[in-house]
Amino acid sequence: MKTPSESWLSVARQCPSPNCDERPGGTDIDLLVIHNISLPPAQFGGSWIEDFFLNRLDVSRHPYFRKISHLKVSAHFLVRRDGEILQFVPLHKRAWHAGESCFQERERCNDFSVGIELEGTDELPYTNAQYRSLARLSQIILDACPRITRDRIVGHEHIAPGRKTDPGPAFDWGRYHSLLIQQ
Repeated sequence: MKTPSESWLSVARQCPSPNCDERPGGTDIDLLVIHNISLPPAQFGGSWIEDFFLNRLDVSRHPYFRKISHLKVSAHFLVRRDGEILQFVPLHKRAWHAGESCFQERERCNDFSVGIELEGTDELPYTNAQYRSLARLSQIILDACPRITRDRIVGHEHIAPGRKTDPGPAFDWGRYHSLLIQQ
């Protein structure tokens, strides 16, 4: 990565989350992980995801929120259905997005990865705006973190198989890679 001052990207609305910490010393950022999230499940819009990553989720607003209110999680970025990009954690810091995970025999993927959440579910198609924003954002991240190569972009399902399924079968990897090549 270039410098910490370049860790907040101008293409994103900044929403600093407390759910992050320093990466282990000497750790290279060399993995990009794509996720999905919707709050409440399979519902889109509103501020619920942002509130969740900022530890201000109002548990009285939906029964599901009580089940997750104790979690302290974040991702570096969220791409909303309309393509808006939010950034919660600067690139040089460790976001808490991958949990128990392993990539090429390296565990603790949070230590060396950048996490992008797509507002969505495993089964519902992602939007054109999301694919465009995701490709643009991915290229900016690849430029900022040159150790992340296109073959080191994975889904949460790939680093936590059996535990996670996102971004799921609705995510069109071919379409995403095609758009990324055009960047």
